[in-house]
Amino acid sequence: MNNTALKARLAVALAPGLSVRAWQGIAQKGLNAEQLITGGARLWQSLALKPSTTDYLTSLPWPLIDECIAWQDNNSDCQICFAEDVFYPELLKAIQAPPKLLFLQGRSELLHRPQLAIVGSRNPTTTGNEWARHFARELAALGWVITSGLAQGIDGVAHSGALEAKGQTIAVLGAGLKRIYPKRHQRLSEDILQTGLLISEYPPSTPPLPQYFPARNRIISGLAVGVLVIEATLQSGSLITARFALQEGRQVYALPGSLHNPLSKGCHFLIKEGAKLVETIDDILEETAGFASWYSAKIDQKKTAKDKKDTILDKKALELLNSVDFSPTSFNAILMRTGLTVTEVSVILMALELKGLVRIQSGGYERTA
Repeated sequence: MNNTALKARLAVALAPGLSVRAWQGIAQKGLNAEQLITGGARLWQSLALKPSTTDYLTSLPWPLIDECIAWQDNNSDCQICFAEDVFYPELLKAIQAPPKLLFLQGRSELLHRPQLAIVGSRNPTTTGNEWARHFARELAALGWVITSGLAQGIDGVAHSGALEAKGQTIAVLGAGLKRIYPKRHQRLSEDILQTGLLISEYPPSTPPLPQYFPARNRIISGLAVGVLVIEATLQSGSLITARFALQEGRQVYALPGSLHNPLSKGCHFLIKEGAKLVETIDDILEETAGFASWYSAKIDQKKTAKDKKDTILDKKALELLNSVDFSPTSFNAILMRTGLTVTEVSVILMALELKGLVRIQSGGYERTA
């Protein structure tokens, strides 16, 4: 894609009042982003665009658009992903209001690995922190990607727990990726970038504003197979994430607590509304077995300690393994070398990782055998 086409595509994606579904309808009429921008009032009226959209199209923020493109071009680990891209995660695309674009920094291939979200209070008890760390560590050790919102409290503990297990974690921000919030999590965000991924639907320099945080919760739940809530009041933003998950047919899990603890009320409310009461990691695993049977190999591996190389690789897996260097190889490089689809590469890499034949390193996947 040339720079002019990219700028036009980005300009349309940033347009207020123009949803993914609305843009799909326009594209189906044979119009591209450049044609929409230059079409003028008559075309916009024929498409029944909202006033907020037409006002925006008459005065496009080119400096902001140039800044976004420079952010991607000048940082090897940064990427802009549009809703119509093949790389855009299917689970997120299926929600009622998917983001029109994602700004990604880090290991973007994690978008295509099974994720579980862990959210909760910004001011948890010591017990709440301990449970969040426990569940994040155990689930990450089994290969689940732990997704949360980088907020202080349960979110931050969940990210840290996943990293302690040498697992992967995704942080969805309510601000641009150059505006880490809260600032106390600047170091945590840097640690996440070593093996994980930061995501935002907002341009990189966007400041954190109150209205952005409820909106980002739909991305947290939309990326995940299920959402585990650990300590939340009835007014907690975590309940917004849980409601989004329920609307999209995702499983919601809730950790019960003391009747005297106000931070248990949100979890107890969710349980009354049909969320699954969670006491151990098995309560989550038995619900997700049908969706992500891939982790059973990890469980069996831990229990039996069999030789990691005792399974003969099929032709595709062997071809992919041979495309991975003994030094870090990027996901995109593996895609280009194999000619396989994003989904095929993601699934095979997970299988090879579980067998111990590749491992995730900063900068990509590294062959170990």
